[in-house]
Amino acid sequence: MEHNEVRERIRAGDREAFGDLYDRYARTVHQHAARLNGDLSAAEDVMSETFLAAWRTREQVRAEGGPLGPWLLGIATNKARNHRRGVGRRLAFLARQPKPEETADFAEASAERLDHQRELAAVRAVLDRLRGPEREVLALCVWAGLDYEQTADALGVPVGTVRSRLSRARKRLRALTGERLAQEAQEERKEREAREPGRGRGEVGGRAAIVALPSERGSR
Repeated sequence: MEHNEVRERIRAGDREAFGDLYDRYARTVHQHAARLNGDLSAAEDVMSETFLAAWRTREQVRAEGGPLGPWLLGIATNKARNHRRGVGRRLAFLARQPKPEETADFAEASAERLDHQRELAAVRAVLDRLRGPEREVLALCVWAGLDYEQTADALGVPVGTVRSRLSRARKRLRALTGERLAQEAQEERKEREAREPGRGRGEVGGRAAIVALPSERGSR
């Protein structure tokens, strides 16, 4: 099906066409949201909000153009941004409340889900230190695979802005990654040194130990 025909059917409210659009891009939108928010449950909320907003604003889709992936990712970026702000406000509110009683959590997560969470946490350990606009451009251009024009269209900014943000993001990401790797290497070295057995009382080490040994002639 040609892109213009898909756009026309979406604009007209064709539910079958919108269902096909969901089947094609739901996973992409979910992955994009997960990279921006670093939380799988939040990504699911963002994905749902994205397609709901897309359906409500379908008449705003241009009649001519390429695939609708960039349009959906642009909506997802805004929803993820709003979600992060909402989380920040909720955390600030909860921090002012009395600590609730702890309850046991009997939910068992699959190993695949846990591994995914760890991977996201490792990525966000560095990505969180990027500025929001830089992180969004990086996610769209590098991970989602959009070109500069598609990313600019998704974010509603000029192409030149996309280029400059992506350049800054890559430079800063390389610097932050280097710092983190150096820090992890230093922490691992300290842990290894801490695990090494210490010298006992009265034990002499190094060259002094060799010098203190009795000579063979003197021991006779």
